[in-house]
Amino acid sequence: MKMTFRSLASLLWLVLCLSATAATNTVPVAPDESVIRQNLVQAVSSSGADQQKLLNELGETGSKLVSEVLLAWTRGGIYFYESPDGSKVPVLLEEQQDADGKVRAIRLVDGQAVKDESGKELRFADSDLTSADTDMRLRSAIQQTLDTLALSNPDPDARWSAVTKISNSQKESYIPILQARLTKETDERVKKAIDEALASLQLADRDPAVQINAIKQLASLGSIGSLAVLQKIAGSTNGNPQVIQAARQTVGSIEQHIWRVNFFGTIFRGVSLGSILLVVALGLAITFGLMGVINMAHGEMIAVGAYTTYVVQNIFGAGFSFAINLPFSIAGKQLGFGLSLPGLNATGWFYQSYFLFAIPLSFIMAALAGLVLERTVIQFLYRRPLESLLATWGVSLVMQQMFRMVFGANNVQVNSPSWLLGHFTIHDVSFGYNRVFVVGFAILIVIGTWLLLSKTPLGLLIRAVMQNRAMASCMGVRTTRVNMMTFAFGSGLAGLAGAFLSQIGNVGPSLGQSYIVDSFMTVVVGGVGSIIGTVYSALGIGVADQVLQQQLGSPVMGKIIVLTAIILFLQWKPGGLFSIRSRNLD
Repeated sequence: MKMTFRSLASLLWLVLCLSATAATNTVPVAPDESVIRQNLVQAVSSSGADQQKLLNELGETGSKLVSEVLLAWTRGGIYFYESPDGSKVPVLLEEQQDADGKVRAIRLVDGQAVKDESGKELRFADSDLTSADTDMRLRSAIQQTLDTLALSNPDPDARWSAVTKISNSQKESYIPILQARLTKETDERVKKAIDEALASLQLADRDPAVQINAIKQLASLGSIGSLAVLQKIAGSTNGNPQVIQAARQTVGSIEQHIWRVNFFGTIFRGVSLGSILLVVALGLAITFGLMGVINMAHGEMIAVGAYTTYVVQNIFGAGFSFAINLPFSIAGKQLGFGLSLPGLNATGWFYQSYFLFAIPLSFIMAALAGLVLERTVIQFLYRRPLESLLATWGVSLVMQQMFRMVFGANNVQVNSPSWLLGHFTIHDVSFGYNRVFVVGFAILIVIGTWLLLSKTPLGLLIRAVMQNRAMASCMGVRTTRVNMMTFAFGSGLAGLAGAFLSQIGNVGPSLGQSYIVDSFMTVVVGGVGSIIGTVYSALGIGVADQVLQQQLGSPVMGKIIVLTAIILFLQWKPGGLFSIRSRNLD
C-alpha cells in the first residue's frame, strides 16, 4: 500500500513538472524594455530596409512604450541631441515648459533625462535640436506598425476596433499582418472580424479566383460592413463577369441577412417592451380584477419605484438631500421642510451593486404608497368606478407635483451599473444586457405572482374575494385586510417596473403617464384579473408596436394601428383573451 501511494505521488509530481515545462515553453515571454528601447533607437537612426524590418519587429511587441514613441514620431516629437562625443542621441521632448519656454529631453535608450557632465539636467527648445524627419513612406510604415500594435492590445474590444479600422483602409499590405494575427487570436468575435477583414481586403486582388473566394467568404460570414463595396462591384460594367455575378448573389444574401437581423432585433425589442408592460400591468390586473377600482394613480407608483432607485444611487454615492419652501409664513418666517441623507461614498463593486438594493426597496416604497392610497382614498370608493377614476386621477396630479417639488421638474440621471451596460451579439443581432435583465426579471415576477396566488394562503383569500366578496366575508375572510395587501402588492409591482425603466429611459415626474394607458389596454385585452391573459396581451402589444414602428417608420402610426386593432378585438371579445367567470358576474 505504501508503494502504491509513493508511486501515485511520484506520478503526480512528474505530471506537474511536465505541465510547468510545457507552460514555460508555450507562453511567450514579453520582450525586455531595454531591448525595446534599443530597437526604437535603431529604428529612429536607421533607414531603408533595416528601418522597415525594425518597425515590423516593434509591431509584434505589443508594447505601450512603442506606441507612444511612434505616435510622437509621426507628430514630429522625436529629436536628435548631439552629445559632447559627437554622437547623435534620439530624445523625446516633454510637454511641461519652464519659465524660459524650455523642456527636458528624455533619451529613448534608457528613459533618463539628458544631463551635462556635472549631472545637471539640460533643457532645450525645439530650435536647439534636430528633428527626426519623416516622409510619406515612413509615416505609412509607422502607421502600419501602430495598427499592428493595436492588434496585440489585451482588450478584445480594442483588437476588434483595430481590425475594423484595417478592413476599412482597403490596403492589401495588411493581409500578411492579419494572417499572422489570426493564428494567435483567441477571441471568437475578433477571429470572425479578422476573417471578414481578410476577405474584404482580398476583393482588391487582381486574380478573379481570389476575388470570388473572398466574395464567397463574405457571403458565408454575412458581412454587413462589406455590403457597399460588394454593391459597387455588382454594379460594375467592365469587370470580370464571374466576379460580378458572385457579387450580385452575395449582395442578395447579405440583404436577406440584414432583414433577418432587423426582424429578430425588432422582436427582441418588442419582447423587452412587453416585459415592462407586463410588470406594470400585472399589479393593475390583480387590483382591478379584485376590487373593480380604476386606479389612475398606478402610473405614479411606477415613478415612486424609479425615484427610489435614484435615491438609493445617491445614498451609495455622495448622499441625497432636498428642501421645500411652502407658500406660507408665520411671524415673518416662511414655512418649509427638508431631508438630508448622508452618502456612503462607495466605490468599485460595492457602488455597482446599488441596483440590487434598489430593486426590493422600490417594491417596498411603492407598496407603502399604495397602502396609504388604499387606506385614505380607495377604501371609500369600492364599487364606484367613476368616482374612483376621478379621485385617483386627482391623486396622480398631486403626486406629480410632489415629485417636482422634491426632485425638480427636469429628468434626473440614473446611471446603470457596469454589469448592465453593453450588449452581446448572436448572428449580428444585438442584445442589450439591461433589456435581457428586464425580460429575465419579468419572468421571475410572473412565476412569483402565480405562486403567490395559487400556492399561498393569501392567494387563496384573494381568489375567494375575487369570486364572491360577500360569500367570502360571510365565511370569515377579512376582506378589508385582503384589499389592503392586494392593493399594496399591485403597487409594489409597479414600483419594480419603475426600477427597470430607470435603467432604460429617463426618470421624470411624468414617467408613469407614458405607460398608464398602455397598461390598462394590456389588462383589458388579456382579460380583467387573468395573469396568463396579461402575459399574452403584454407581449403581443409590445411586439406588435415595435414591428409596426419598424415597418411604417412612424411610432405614431404604429400606436394608432395597435389601438384600432384593440378596439376591433374588444368588439369581438369584450371579456378579453381569458375572461374570468365568477358567481359575482353571473
